[in-house]
Amino acid sequence: MSAEATNPSAPAVPTRRRGRPRIDLRRLGRAALLGPTGRDRLPDALGHVAEAHRAHHPDADLTVLHRAYALAELSHRGQFRKSGEPYITHPLAVTLILAELGAETTTLTASLLHDTVEDTDVTLEQVQELFGDEVAYLVDGVTKLEKVDYGTAAEPETFRKMLLATGNDVRVMSIKLADRLHNMRTLGVMRPEKQARIAKVTRDVLIPLAERLGVQALKTELEDLVFAILHPVEYERTRTRIAAVAAEGDALGTVADAVRTVLRDAGITADVVVRPRHFVSVHRISLKRGELRGTDFGRLLVLVGEDADCYAVLGELHTCFTPVVSEFKDFIAAPKFNLYQSLHTAVVTAGGAVAEILIRTHQMHKVAEAGVVALGNPYDADDPVDAAKDGERVDPTRPGWLSRLLDWQRFAPDPDTFWTSLRDDLAQDTEITVFRPDGGTLALPAGATCLDAAYEQHGPAAHACVGARVNGRLATLGTVLRDGDTVQPLLAEDPGSGPSPDWLEHARTPTARIAINRWLAAHPPQPTAAAPAAGPRPAASVVADRPRTANAVVDAPHSAVRLAGCCTPVPPDTVTGFAVRGGTVTVHRAQCPAVHRMQNLGRAPVAVRWGGEAACRVTLVAESFGRPRLLADLTEAIATAGAEIVSATVEPPTEQRVRHTYTLHLPDAAELPSLMRAMREVPGVYDVSRAQHPAAPR
Repeated sequence: MSAEATNPSAPAVPTRRRGRPRIDLRRLGRAALLGPTGRDRLPDALGHVAEAHRAHHPDADLTVLHRAYALAELSHRGQFRKSGEPYITHPLAVTLILAELGAETTTLTASLLHDTVEDTDVTLEQVQELFGDEVAYLVDGVTKLEKVDYGTAAEPETFRKMLLATGNDVRVMSIKLADRLHNMRTLGVMRPEKQARIAKVTRDVLIPLAERLGVQALKTELEDLVFAILHPVEYERTRTRIAAVAAEGDALGTVADAVRTVLRDAGITADVVVRPRHFVSVHRISLKRGELRGTDFGRLLVLVGEDADCYAVLGELHTCFTPVVSEFKDFIAAPKFNLYQSLHTAVVTAGGAVAEILIRTHQMHKVAEAGVVALGNPYDADDPVDAAKDGERVDPTRPGWLSRLLDWQRFAPDPDTFWTSLRDDLAQDTEITVFRPDGGTLALPAGATCLDAAYEQHGPAAHACVGARVNGRLATLGTVLRDGDTVQPLLAEDPGSGPSPDWLEHARTPTARIAINRWLAAHPPQPTAAAPAAGPRPAASVVADRPRTANAVVDAPHSAVRLAGCCTPVPPDTVTGFAVRGGTVTVHRAQCPAVHRMQNLGRAPVAVRWGGEAACRVTLVAESFGRPRLLADLTEAIATAGAEIVSATVEPPTEQRVRHTYTLHLPDAAELPSLMRAMREVPGVYDVSRAQHPAAPR
């Protein structure tokens, strides 16, 4: 963009930005209205753009593109790219990329003008006057993007402000991605070190953004261009392999013919095409499978008219070929977070090779390739500015991930937290889909927990989460979810004191981490000894004495104190403490295995003593023989004893033996022995003991 614009003949004028040609703004306005070739035809340079645009939008009015090109051509006149080409070739190329993806007219108009405000004397007000509020909004958003450094040294607050413009209208980022693609295509004129720097930024930020916005056509080409720059040896090796396979013959073509025959005989109208894998995809699959066969260098794409036809095709293929069951995925019933829908399967060919097949409708294919670009104009064309709520433009087609992104930036307690959360999310390349009992779905990163699911589904209300049911069984907040699980977060009616710092150990998603950190920032620990915030009531208080080493804890008698979840000490247990992050002292039972591990690591213990408060939280394990109503009888015994259940888990029966684990709140720690006796008296229960969970050293 502006970095590639040059104007060698322009004199240095202090009142103008360097590199901008001096132009007659009155003449510019007239050119924007009439165009250099009059109203009867488009400039020749726009021919390819018009043809691509009309292919997706046959009734589009091209007059506004005519005027936008005239303004862009005149304002950039005299500027050249580093390659020596007139600068106008860049906005034209960017616009052609978007037109081929099916972008609507407003996006193409803004694309033609996207560098005018940044690199010429054209003002945003002039763009607004000549082309309206919506085009001006998009041009302004792209201009803001140009001022952002996407590298590791990026200013989080700058990025955060930019996101407001980008997130409120995804077309801003669409233009930016097309702009980066054209710059990557022409990066050869740059010095090698600059090529590498731009390629790394593209890899780390823009390619993940393209993935999350569903713009696969841009993402795959950007990946190949980055691959060629950052890994030239692997790129050349992959290119050679692809060329060699192409010379040997089309292995997938034979499979495609067989699939066409099967579908034709079944009376299903479908287009069957071979989709070659792009370079990075071939490289990845070679790392996964080792030696590749001809069918590994591409996939079959089957396009049909209706959703039901997709499943009809799947049935025929699985009937007439041997399916590879582990390769089947249904992204139609459960779309990906970036709007992607398709059926994925694989079949074994006559020669024993495996052919991967994608099945989708033509509309699904359009969205799969172009993502948000294919969604068109999400605003009322008659009054786009009024399509706002509380001062924010509302995009009804915005994918869920981008909506969450806006929530992160709105609720993150500080810019650094937001930036860290965003970079962590972009680094995730694997996701899982979990189901809600009401039939809805949640898209989560691999490794996500029940706690993450609670915040994704309930937002800040998840502060009251006490556990979950996973596939019908009770589970703790930290239970890691698997693809296809059904999860039901359990919320307490009384949220109590809210989340504790321990919850951050179980939070994997930015949504959960930001919400928890925001609550913790608004509810700092009290200067006196305090109980852990995970339960509905405070646990027994503990006072930390002066540590044995001077730097163990600052002002130890006034340190925040929490009880370790691994051994859940209660009065009158003998206890010891260890300082953790932030100056908090974690209290363990003296015989807890974690104490010995930390001592072996050289961690200095902190002397602690019980305070006067009698309430406590404790985890008990009940060993029993399986029988009907056992869970109901146990929970009734606990309630009768005056204890409250904070969370509970029941492990699957083993040889008709069942283990129940309860985290309980007792108003008085002295009642613990009688509670344990009451639980042992439940028929079928043969032992009740204090839990000893493994705890990692801090």
